Amino acid sequence: MSFAEDWQTWKTEREKSLADPYGWLALVSLDWLETAPRAYEGLPGVWWQDDDAAYWQNGGEPQRFALVQSGPGARVEAGDVEIEIARRGGYLIRVHDPKAEVLQNFRGVPSYEPQERWVLEGVYEPFDAPVPTTVGAVVEGLSHVYEAPGRVRFTYNDTEHTLTAFNGRNGGLSILFTDATSGVTTYGANRSLAATPVNAKVVLDFNRATNLPCAFTDFATCPLPPAGNHLPFAVEAGEQTPYERG
Repeated sequence: MSFAEDWQTWKTEREKSLADPYGWLALVSLDWLETAPRAYEGLPGVWWQDDDAAYWQNGGEPQRFALVQSGPGARVEAGDVEIEIARRGGYLIRVHDPKAEVLQNFRGVPSYEPQERWVLEGVYEPFDAPVPTTVGAVVEGLSHVYEAPGRVRFTYNDTEHTLTAFNGRNGGLSILFTDATSGVTTYGANRSLAATPVNAKVVLDFNRATNLPCAFTDFATCPLPPAGNHLPFAVEAGEQTPYERG
């Protein structure tokens, strides 16, 4: 399989994942819970929160959701939709609806054509201990705290650059960054790059730089890149600004 064919296979799987009927593109609402129980339009029962958990009561004993800050949420099925409960500062609920307009109109993600010159080799430098790192969010006034296990150092055009990495999937790294294309041809707030260190070496394939959910929907609370993760050159590779933001 050629380099371009391998990338196209990856892109097809990526877009298939985005088209999940209960995924990020299916979001149709976001509401922050209050301390007093209240109903939300179109949703069953009443919802509220305290300092430790979120609660849902729909005729019977309340259901309690104690979740990790900035971590994965929980889901409740309600007819044809799923209600996500998540902790982002306080608790929020979001509705995932397979009939969402963004999902129904999804036609893939515009991307730069793959080029092997955007596959760069770097060095992974783990910290002595993971460093709790606070970053902003696309939602004003909200912040996220993630553990940074280390940083990645690489060279581009004879200049060295360093990016702080967060923990990613399956033991890999998740690197949030912006560059000179951000807000021009790519989504302005952030993009993400997955990488897996092998014997302190790491491959940065910017052809596979992806948009976070906030690039597609206003109902996401995505983190911004940590301080210093702006690349002063144009990374003309990976996903571009979604059609939904065009």
